[in-house]
Amino acid sequence: MRDYGYDDYDEGGSFIGTILLMLIGGALAMAAFDAFGQIYAPEAGYPRLAPVPLATQSLGALFGEEYTQYGRLAHYAMGILGYPLGYVLLARPISRMIAPSLHWWVTGAVFGVVIWAFALYVMAHLVAGNPPFLGFGDLTWVALVGHVIYGLALAVVMRDARYV
Repeated sequence: MRDYGYDDYDEGGSFIGTILLMLIGGALAMAAFDAFGQIYAPEAGYPRLAPVPLATQSLGALFGEEYTQYGRLAHYAMGILGYPLGYVLLARPISRMIAPSLHWWVTGAVFGVVIWAFALYVMAHLVAGNPPFLGFGDLTWVALVGHVIYGLALAVVMRDARYV
């Protein structure tokens, strides 16, 4: 009987299967992130997440104002393809190397914290010029919870995957 509590990584998956699972996991994780940030957090009295304006601001800082129209595309591309690639190519292998029997949800939660730091420090601060972690206000903590939810949702889909 298989124990589904742990990360059952196994070599030998197909390239297409891995890509499809990444796309499905990324899309479901984005839906969870956006539902939390756009619906549940505001209903609970917290700020609404604004990932598209941040992506728009970052694109403008990196490539010029003519690229700001692609903010929504950048947000969804990162969530559906970029972050899942980071999970498959970095988070899972590092997790397996450090602690092979680590519970899948720990890897997902830590991944969520890492992408939160990337979004709010690297992109929002270093690239777009906002205060580090957006000044550690309420929005910072809503974003942390949203990114951890994203990481957990992605990990739930990817936990039994056989990667290339």
